Amino acid sequence: MADVGRCDFKKDILPKSESVIDMIRIATYTHQMPGALEMINYCHDMGYETTINIMAVSASREDDIAQALDLVAKSPVDVIYLVDSYGSLFPEQVRRLTAQYCEVAEASGKKVGVHMHNNQQLAFANTIESISHGASFADATMSGMGRGAGNCFMEQMLSFLRNPNYKLTPTLKFVEKYVAEERAKGSQWGYDVPYMLTGALNRHPRAAIAFLKDNRTDYNELYMDLLNELS
Repeated sequence: MADVGRCDFKKDILPKSESVIDMIRIATYTHQMPGALEMINYCHDMGYETTINIMAVSASREDDIAQALDLVAKSPVDVIYLVDSYGSLFPEQVRRLTAQYCEVAEASGKKVGVHMHNNQQLAFANTIESISHGASFADATMSGMGRGAGNCFMEQMLSFLRNPNYKLTPTLKFVEKYVAEERAKGSQWGYDVPYMLTGALNRHPRAAIAFLKDNRTDYNELYMDLLNELS
C-alpha cells in the first residue's frame, strides 16, 4: 500500500524484477487524483499490477467520485477499489456504488475491488453485496484484524465462497494459534461502541481510537462531542 503524499515512491519502489511484491495499491482521496495518477503510471512502468483505493467515498461528493473514476478509467491501473474508510456505508449504498464503479471499469477493461471496515458490523454484508453486484476482488483479514474496527473476516469470506480452491482449515488453524496469541498480548481491534458511533456519523475513526486508548467508557459524551463537530 502506497499513500499519495506519504511516501517517496520513486525512491522506495524498486522495479518489479528486483522486488518480492507483485501488486502495489495506491491509496488516495478524490482531491489527490493527479498525484495518484502519477504513482499509477510509475508503478505500472516498473512492471507491477496496480490498484487504486479511493478512500472515504462516504464523505465525498458524487461529482468528485464520478470525476475521479473518469480519470482512473484513462489510466493503466488494473483494479479500482471501492473503499469504505469510515465503515459508514450500508448495503444499498454499496450496491449503487458498485454498479457505478463496474460501469466505468467494464468500459475501460478494468476490474473492481471492495475494501470494507467493520464499524457498524457490516463489513461482511457489504463485501458480499459488492461481490454479488460485480466486484471481482474482495479484501478480508484474519479475524477482521485491522485498524480500529477492523475489516471483513477472512473466516466468513471463505465460508461464504464455498470454493474448493480455498481451504478454511488453514485459516482456522492460523486464527487459533496466532490471532489468539495476539489477543492475549493485548492487541485490540474490532467492533466497539466508539467505532459504531464514528461509523454511524460518517466520521474518521481517530476520535474513537483516542477514546479507547484513554480507557474511557463515557460513550454518550463521545457521541455529543461528535455531534458538536458536525454542527
